[in-house]
Amino acid sequence: MGAAMRRIHVGNALSAFGLGFTVPYLYVYVAQVRGLGAMTAGSVLAVFAVAALIVLPFAGRAIVRRGPLPVLVAALVTAAVGALSLGLAGSPVSVLLSAALLGAGQAVMQPALATMIVDCSSSETRSRAFAMQFFLQNLGLGVGGLIGGHLVDATRVSSFTLLFAIEAAMFLLLVVVMATVRMPRAPRVGEAPALSARGSWKQLLGNRAMVQLCVLGFVMFFACYGQFESGLSAYGVEAAGISTSALGTALAANTAVIVVAQFAVLRFVERRRRSRVIAAVGLIWAVAWLVAGYAGLGHGSQEMATAAFVSTYALFGLGEALLSPTVAPLVADLAPTGMAGQYNSAFALVKQLALAVGPAVGGPMGAALHGPYVVTFLLFSLGITVLALRLGRLLSVVQDRPSAVRSRVVTRGGASVEPVSAEA
Repeated sequence: MGAAMRRIHVGNALSAFGLGFTVPYLYVYVAQVRGLGAMTAGSVLAVFAVAALIVLPFAGRAIVRRGPLPVLVAALVTAAVGALSLGLAGSPVSVLLSAALLGAGQAVMQPALATMIVDCSSSETRSRAFAMQFFLQNLGLGVGGLIGGHLVDATRVSSFTLLFAIEAAMFLLLVVVMATVRMPRAPRVGEAPALSARGSWKQLLGNRAMVQLCVLGFVMFFACYGQFESGLSAYGVEAAGISTSALGTALAANTAVIVVAQFAVLRFVERRRRSRVIAAVGLIWAVAWLVAGYAGLGHGSQEMATAAFVSTYALFGLGEALLSPTVAPLVADLAPTGMAGQYNSAFALVKQLALAVGPAVGGPMGAALHGPYVVTFLLFSLGITVLALRLGRLLSVVQDRPSAVRSRVVTRGGASVEPVSAEA
């Protein structure tokens, strides 16, 4: 990695570390510590999603016009102000306004950092760069949550104020780190769809491969990430009788599998077609939902149900490890030169939509409709496989399997290779 990429990865770790401090304790802080009730606490979580949906359509255009670094710095300052004010807020209005600032800043960080990774990497190094990003994000969230849990005291508001102040400090520290980054002019995949660098959302929607990838992304985030802390946890407690400590173990197993497996699967992923890897993830998650079905509906012992439930989260983690070096580089390779910011923002917008809809649908189903819940998301997982295979037909060789094209270039002594391209 070059110096710029190292600083970007430090930035990813710091931002995740800061978020890990506060995200797990937002509900307790607003509802109980500040005494504002469950309704306000739920509204805070909704404001995060709404703020992201509002700013992301504009973030892409800003990244294209101004570059990812200035947009990232603005997002970090906004998030820092939001975090600090949230730690001091005492009324429903001030809490919601602070949450809007924090949510907007967090949302814009994602596509800005992703675009910086694209600009500082080549098609040969991009998968590893995004794998490292995902690894550091999970590690930062886990360590931040662990330390934050030992600092907070539900009987003292000041402990939560300290927590949010530390989060704000992490964002401001990241501003200092990012100010030292010199962005190179990175080479791009030459066979990406030939769209204008000044393309608008209309031009993006004209890229069939990108549209299908967005549909696929929505299904993935809806069926997996959108269920972790809502439907799946409710299903585990209500149907499988899982204790809160076992739920924490399941979440820890998910993170542990990601951390351990991330680089172990990387060589496997780099040599396969991206569409086939995503299709395999759909099958792995289908197995995960079958195991979840056994945990809640199998009528086994409590120990077996708990083991099955923890295994469900572990299988989801394996799928996530396969996706991190696959999907984000594919978004970058589909983007025309200079348009990576817009494409990353569009995909982040799809992710936010799925994360907003997923808990709203999955939460009530997981708590009350146990059988239909498992069957529904089992079918969604199989749908991921179908959509991924269909997407593969729209991708050129260099987009679907860059390693094959690089191998041909080496074999031919560096001669240029014309990819076999489907309509994109």
